[in-house]
Amino acid sequence: MSNVTALKTSISEAEWQMRKDLAACFRLVDLYGWSDLIATHLSARVPDADDQFLINPFGLTFDEMTASLLMKADEDGNLLNQSDYDMNPAGFVIHSAVHMARPEVACVIHTHTQAGVGVATQKNGLLPLTQQSLAVLATTSYHEYEGIAFDMSERERLAQDLGNNNVLFLKNHGLLTVGNTVGEAFMWMYRAERACRFQLAFQQAGVEATKISEEMQKITMDRNRQANSKDGYRPIGQKEWPALLRKLDRENPGYDA
Repeated sequence: MSNVTALKTSISEAEWQMRKDLAACFRLVDLYGWSDLIATHLSARVPDADDQFLINPFGLTFDEMTASLLMKADEDGNLLNQSDYDMNPAGFVIHSAVHMARPEVACVIHTHTQAGVGVATQKNGLLPLTQQSLAVLATTSYHEYEGIAFDMSERERLAQDLGNNNVLFLKNHGLLTVGNTVGEAFMWMYRAERACRFQLAFQQAGVEATKISEEMQKITMDRNRQANSKDGYRPIGQKEWPALLRKLDRENPGYDA
């Protein structure tokens, strides 16, 4: 019996599906140029065990991640499956903070991209200059830099700063997004990353901005909240995720092993 078959027979179908989705998300993060070798992390809650989550082994690049290689840990940091790798301690602090505070969150994504760090380092953060930034600002908050996340006490502050939002700017550090599905977390990262790129592109032009009035900012953010909700015309991630998996199957298959 192969290691993959042995794992599949020892866990629920729901966990195996979550493993496949999370492994796919790792490869998509790499495909879109957001990975940082082995330095950042993604996690997903185990569907039938609320106090357990899946996270990447520290030592694998995102483009080689598979469903069976993911590590499983509880909220105290205990590893629950055998692995040839260790868990990134900063990854545990950041991701366990969110999973403990937000039981409805299925997936957490953290990146260190050029655009994301570029905006997270700016005093005023993401600016309400584009339609794309307003979509993100409708569900955004900020967390002060506290150094490399080794301090377990930072979990409380991370959770408090995230609140009920889907996007968290880690100041001087990077981006973090969450979602009730893997697809939703990915799409929030896609939108946040794109908004940051647009801001940096404008700032590099060195020209005066056409400002959006505060009234129109509010109208646009309210419309985004409605459009992205379960009652809206595009519940975020639902329509995009199957298409993204088809793209991944064409360009980097094998994540489901």
